[in-house]
Amino acid sequence: MLTKVEGIILKESPYSNTSKIVNLYTKEYGLIHLLCKGAKTIKSKLRPYTVKFTYGYFDIIYKPNKLSTLVDGDIINNLTNIKSDITSISYLSYMAELTTQVIKQSNSKEIYDDFINTVLKLNEKMDPLVLTNILEIKYLPHLGIGLNLESCCRCKNTTNIVTIDGDAGGYICANCLKNERIVDSKVLKMLRMYYYVDIKSISNLKISNNIKNEINNFLNTYYDRYSGLYLYSKDFLKSLNKL
Repeated sequence: MLTKVEGIILKESPYSNTSKIVNLYTKEYGLIHLLCKGAKTIKSKLRPYTVKFTYGYFDIIYKPNKLSTLVDGDIINNLTNIKSDITSISYLSYMAELTTQVIKQSNSKEIYDDFINTVLKLNEKMDPLVLTNILEIKYLPHLGIGLNLESCCRCKNTTNIVTIDGDAGGYICANCLKNERIVDSKVLKMLRMYYYVDIKSISNLKISNNIKNEINNFLNTYYDRYSGLYLYSKDFLKSLNKL
């Protein structure tokens, strides 16, 4: 049965001398695998729709839990700005690898919406580090390691929050502070904003480098300790951010 889906190509692999198999992350069915017959040939009508990080509509013969088949496509956005910039493509590669792991844990359609909206904002040349951190913090509940950003995780107090601690699981107030380092109040505010912001509505991301870097360092440490994920693209990003 022919079905139209919206999605983005996350991976492409050769299949025979002329064909490809692509991993397509779809709004409707999550991650599916597509056989793209003849897509490696120059004259193939499928060729433009099977390139990694192509975002569009795809006409497919869908087979649940099996290899589906691509019939035709229609590109929504070529993501030209991302593909022409090494930094942006590096961030997108990490986001895609992270998303692939997250959807193994959860089938929530929020994941697709958050991912696509982040990709589109990245293509609008918005700050890639902030966008990545926003996506990372939104993914935490889907990985089963969400942070308490509403109240002190020890006494449930909602006032006088002075720090955040990954081992404790979230915010800590002044009354419950032990040996944890007090964190800039702007970091605490921005972490909560990252989690609740509607990515689609973001129009600017003017955040100081100090605040951005502290948030990024916290999330790096938290993911390393609690996610159980090891992503090769993350190592490259870390080295890129040190340049």
